[in-house]
Amino acid sequence: MSLRTRRLASLLTAAATLATIGLALPAQAQADSPVNYVALGDSYSAGSGVLPLDLSAPLLCARSSANYPHDLAAAAGLSLTDVTCGGAQTKDFAGSQYPGVAPQLDALGPDTDLVTMTIGGNDSSTFIDAILACGSAGVVTLGFGHPCQSLYGSKFDDTVDNTTYPALVSALQAVRAKAPNAQVAIVGYPWIVPSQAVPGCFAKMPIASGDIPYLRDLQTHLNSAVQRAAADTGATYVDMSAVSDGHDACRPIGTRWVEPVLFGTNYVPVHPNAQGEAAMADQVAGTLGLG
Repeated sequence: MSLRTRRLASLLTAAATLATIGLALPAQAQADSPVNYVALGDSYSAGSGVLPLDLSAPLLCARSSANYPHDLAAAAGLSLTDVTCGGAQTKDFAGSQYPGVAPQLDALGPDTDLVTMTIGGNDSSTFIDAILACGSAGVVTLGFGHPCQSLYGSKFDDTVDNTTYPALVSALQAVRAKAPNAQVAIVGYPWIVPSQAVPGCFAKMPIASGDIPYLRDLQTHLNSAVQRAAADTGATYVDMSAVSDGHDACRPIGTRWVEPVLFGTNYVPVHPNAQGEAAMADQVAGTLGLG
């Protein structure tokens, strides 16, 4: 059943939905109404590139009112505080990302029942640097070979292990300290590229055919670090790998959940479209037993 169908159904079965939420969330949430839900995270949480914009958010955050936190809150009847912000790193949980933008952790408290986030991809600019580096190398070789892998080897994976992973653990521990009564979920990144090059992909994602598996492995490594950090801190990991397979940026409009570098429909490339954000909301709801 699609998210939009469930949203309509929830209006007719609100009591059953709230009862299900009561089973999934901490005891405090069962006694209080509505459930206090805080969304943290980066542009994949914020839905950057998806219209319409959330006019309550700072413009630099490029937050969408159709991001997965908004979709999830509407479907499950949650009271949402959304502080997601495009470009966020784990350091922006405790510090101000932009002038006048409060640290994301400031939105949390003892009365917070549920926290979700997607975070880590921007730390040390690892993933954006890899995409830019592999794109540049792919253009030079006209899409042949694996120039990016030859140039960078394990560099990006090493950064994930040595920098991103410990930062994720620290961020999740900080979330737990600020919201001790909340259920905490961290959402993995949906696939950006397929496991192997597919026909026509280079026109949209100018990456050499041999570097497509290299980038896919890097994303696998990043999601694995997110999953390990969740396990180490008692958070729930929401796995997007199986459900997003076949919906990467190389696929046609209507099938893809992530927009490509070129000829995409979002104003921010290499980010989930509205369909992708809805799919992320579906996966969070299914993993947490909401609705």
